[in-house]
Amino acid sequence: MDDLRSATGQGKVTVAPSVITTIVRLTVLEQEGVHQLAPVPRPMRGLLTGGRADEGILLGIGDDGVSLELHVVAEANANMLQLGGTLQTEVTRAIEEMVGLPVKSVDVYIDDVFLPTDAGNPSPGQAE
Repeated sequence: MDDLRSATGQGKVTVAPSVITTIVRLTVLEQEGVHQLAPVPRPMRGLLTGGRADEGILLGIGDDGVSLELHVVAEANANMLQLGGTLQTEVTRAIEEMVGLPVKSVDVYIDDVFLPTDAGNPSPGQAE
């Protein structure tokens, strides 16, 4: 994927796609109700061209803006719809404010729910 470039009167500014991925990862993980990012399921990889599928972030950059796909593991007590909306709002804000790019879409997939056991260890078959 090409870097993002902008010409100014003083030279050029280049932003690597990995910078956007880092901004997205940090923004997602600071939201209440997110336990962790979840790896993107293999059949869904390749739909968007960039990002870190192993970290639950797929990224597409086009002339009309940035498209994102986020895969997360939610905390058991989280309101899933509210969490999804919060992630869409906060990720859009972060990219637009920090990078200056328009955000076309932020699709959120809640792939699992973290259910801690009494001992503090995850239940078998649950996200770690």
